[in-house]
Amino acid sequence: MTTHQHDNHSLGNVHNTVTTEGKTGWRKLLSFLGPAYLVSVGYMDPGNWATDLAAGSQFGYRLIWVLLLSNMIALLLQNLAVRLGIVRGLDLAQASKHSYPRFINFCLYILAQIAIIACDLAEIIGMAIGLNLLFGLPLIWGVSITLLDTLLLLFLLNKGMRKLEGFIISLIFIVGMAFLAQMFIVQPDVIDIAKGFIPTKLNNTSLYLAIGIIGATVMPHNLYLHSSLVQTRKIDRSEAGIKSAIRYNFWDTTIALNLAFFVNAAILILAASAFFGRGYHEVAEIQDAHKLLTNIFGKLAPALFAIALIAAGQSSTVTGTLAGQIIMEGHLNLRIAPWLRRLLTRLLAIIPAFFTILHFGEAGLGKLLILSQVVLSLQLGFAIIPLIHFTSDKKRMGNFATKLPLKVLAWVFATLIVGLNVRLVIQEIETWAATSPGSSDLVHFVISPIAVGIGLLLLYVFLRPLFYKHADQPIYVPHGIAAALDNLDAVSYEEIGITIDFSKNDQDTIRHALMQGGKKAHYNLIHVVETAGARYYGKQVMDNETQSDVDNLDKYVAALIKLGYKAEAKIGYGGPATAIAQIVKDTGIDFLVMGSHGHKAFKDLIFGTTVDSVRHKVNVPVLVVKPQKKRKDS
Repeated sequence: MTTHQHDNHSLGNVHNTVTTEGKTGWRKLLSFLGPAYLVSVGYMDPGNWATDLAAGSQFGYRLIWVLLLSNMIALLLQNLAVRLGIVRGLDLAQASKHSYPRFINFCLYILAQIAIIACDLAEIIGMAIGLNLLFGLPLIWGVSITLLDTLLLLFLLNKGMRKLEGFIISLIFIVGMAFLAQMFIVQPDVIDIAKGFIPTKLNNTSLYLAIGIIGATVMPHNLYLHSSLVQTRKIDRSEAGIKSAIRYNFWDTTIALNLAFFVNAAILILAASAFFGRGYHEVAEIQDAHKLLTNIFGKLAPALFAIALIAAGQSSTVTGTLAGQIIMEGHLNLRIAPWLRRLLTRLLAIIPAFFTILHFGEAGLGKLLILSQVVLSLQLGFAIIPLIHFTSDKKRMGNFATKLPLKVLAWVFATLIVGLNVRLVIQEIETWAATSPGSSDLVHFVISPIAVGIGLLLLYVFLRPLFYKHADQPIYVPHGIAAALDNLDAVSYEEIGITIDFSKNDQDTIRHALMQGGKKAHYNLIHVVETAGARYYGKQVMDNETQSDVDNLDKYVAALIKLGYKAEAKIGYGGPATAIAQIVKDTGIDFLVMGSHGHKAFKDLIFGTTVDSVRHKVNVPVLVVKPQKKRKDS
């Protein structure tokens, strides 16, 4: 496989796209820091705050052990995701695509999308509550405003997300400090806290909350995200290089997730000593925590709390958007314009929030927040089970397959989560049937069959890799394999750019370009990698799709050189129009030939039209080659 060298970047900040070769010690570790911080942001979102406050106020310190356990589960699973991404160059969704049939992948995609919507729901409610606490804005307006922050988010994604991430992480740091300061003020009982680390039996309410805590901590979409983001680090692909990359990423994950654990534990302990200790057992809302802060600190801390709540929600929205892109591309091989996917997810999440406020009043939002975290937990099995299978596969992971003790531990955790979830689902269905006799038909004929269907799907996902050790399938990335080129004669220009998208139009596009320049011109074959990672990290991406695209482009170049033309490959990253315009400028191209897909207008709106954007951005002639329709014989 051909790889291409990148310039060595000095380490500007932790989220910079970083080359890691030739660095030692601390600088080496720092060059790997980054992906896990993006992931850990999701571990401190409003959903976590809600479950921690509810657990602390209702059960005192008794559920701290659940928090610690879910942190350990998260650490193990995120490290498996890292291993999958580094060793196989695939994210979890792409690996699922190779291992399961198309229909199962579609089901897995739907479930993962529901999890992302549930997560987005938590961000919407967090943002609405934050605005309500800061400016007294009614919650229904706060929820409506969250539609606008979608547009703000896409604007910031174009401006460079790393500055925003730095800002958000510093805000979360401030919140952590605020909670720490409050700990000293409320003076929790240290012995009681220590007792909280001893596991206790869970009753109905505490089981529901414990599962909420696990769902809020071990987020399914974070596993997809992490396995994709670690591929952004350019590493030495030798065995020693991969081993050291896994080791440094382990430290990255451990530091980031333990910081998140301390913030969550602080919230739980604070709620336990302030509410539970004083007899307020049902005060489980984020708004109440805000009141509590006002009593202790005066005006500053509550404002800080509200700002941090908004910030945590916003940063989780960013990671949710990226995860949405990764699961859609991985499971379905479908790539649509980011603004549209973002808007769809947000709209689907806003509807239940609106319905809850209108139907149950503003008090219902806190319960909806915790429900959203339970939904996340119910989806976990569908991400964890394939992940453990893929990383244990000796044939594909080689020496990096998960070792037996770790594998046993991972299956124990998976069984625990699935077992708790099954118990919860049965318990909730029974409660429903008992409390509202009128809806028993709905329970028997709609909800129970759905629950059974999802259970059978989980069983299939678990059993298939065990019984069906299949031959390696070719890797399907959203492009085909480069086609061979025939001998092509043509006419003259000096530097000609040709955009390549590995579709059947490439042959026509190249033929038209060669007619312009003949054998005298120099041809630049331009292809842009558009994966989620490429949009985010640019040049450092070396995932499976990038590698495949580079190889395919090299085949085209080789074919042209063989026919006696002067050609070279140019790879761009991220948004196609911007990347193409940059290559045109940097290479001094004086004529650009582009293939057009001939989409209908609606399709162009969804998939985006590159040709128009490029024409506005370059100052050279652009020839657009439309695919030719087959002529019918008259």
